[in-house]
Amino acid sequence: MIAKISRGSRLYGALAYNYQKVEKQDAQILFTQKIIESPDGNYSLQQLSRSFELHLLVNRKTEKPILHISLNPDPKDTVSDTDFENMAQEYMKQMGYADQPFVVFKHTDIDRTHIHIVSVCVDDEGRKISDKFEKRRSMAVCRTLEKQYDLKVATEQKENQQSPIFKPINYKEGDIKSQMASVVRHLPKYYQFQTFGAYNALLSLFKITAEEVKGEYNGIPKMGLVYFALNDNGEKAGHPFKASLFGKSAGLSQLQSHYEQSRIKLKDSPAKGAVKGRIESVMQTASNESDFKKKLLEQGINLVVRRNTQGRIYGVTFIDHNSKTVCNGSELGRNLSANVFNDWWNNGKKEDLPTKENTASQKIIPAEDQIKEPQSPSAFSGKEDMPENGQDNTIFEAFGNLLREAQGEDFQETAFANQMKRKDKRRKPKL
Repeated sequence: MIAKISRGSRLYGALAYNYQKVEKQDAQILFTQKIIESPDGNYSLQQLSRSFELHLLVNRKTEKPILHISLNPDPKDTVSDTDFENMAQEYMKQMGYADQPFVVFKHTDIDRTHIHIVSVCVDDEGRKISDKFEKRRSMAVCRTLEKQYDLKVATEQKENQQSPIFKPINYKEGDIKSQMASVVRHLPKYYQFQTFGAYNALLSLFKITAEEVKGEYNGIPKMGLVYFALNDNGEKAGHPFKASLFGKSAGLSQLQSHYEQSRIKLKDSPAKGAVKGRIESVMQTASNESDFKKKLLEQGINLVVRRNTQGRIYGVTFIDHNSKTVCNGSELGRNLSANVFNDWWNNGKKEDLPTKENTASQKIIPAEDQIKEPQSPSAFSGKEDMPENGQDNTIFEAFGNLLREAQGEDFQETAFANQMKRKDKRRKPKL
């Protein structure tokens, strides 16, 4: 079990974050201590807030008196409501908050069911409760609770961080936003791509597509991105999600910066030449499109083909999971452009390649450079080949552990925790 402790200055923000999930039925109030109760047993946001007023009014000089704690068992642990209540009380007691008012929320909006505790770290006389060696004490309490409730030990999980296998999102499972966040927030950290089309080709492996949106605000032109989940046929499933929901790395301006940096990194990268050589080697032995894709997969390379409504191939993108490079065919060479593959697969004209010695055995040089995103958007309309459920998913079994597992990550919680840590920016009075 992992405990995360955050402190802030705004009680309403901490309570509202949890209470909004209660209203959406993604959470419930599991336990309260020294909280004002209503005759019907229900709680309002204002009612919860008033329960902490006495402590905050007498606060002497603690700048961040609001305490927000989350206790996170392993997703495979089965914890009853009663055990969650007892764990929360025991944790607060051992950490020195036994006499404080607090409310426990159980969150069920992601697969990793966990609890949040909102309290204050000043006592009823306004004195700050000691937080010396807080992290060390918190870890010790967690280890005790793990033994007491037969939970998986968190320290053992760190040793197996490579074990989760990343999977494409499944819109039928729900919680699409969380699944999508686990992809779009992390792809730019691992993969280098130089155009919007290449980025979208990479997203398609995870059953996601992005679209640019344009508009005006107060007469000023604005541009942004929205993301859609895709079904097995490559069709949009559900409503769009604004890029701003997933952080800066998923936004247009950051992606444009990522494109430019990728161009610089890949310009003289030996990995780019190695990828080209492996593709050319496969072309020499492949008999058709299906055979070509299959042999590329064996090399750790995905191919995304873009066709217009008439079936003409107008774009091909190669995604090499060894070097983490995403390149359109024309970026690798004329002999790997969309026209070449259109002539081969649609017109039966396969271009002859010069025979190369030891091309297939060229050593892969990983591109370890990691960057951020887009530049001028390239067209990505028409029909796009979607990965087949069986064959292409073998790629993720081999390389998927480079990314976080979609299940169990609450990106909203992470963003809220970071917000709690920020210091208030107070304007200095003008002299």
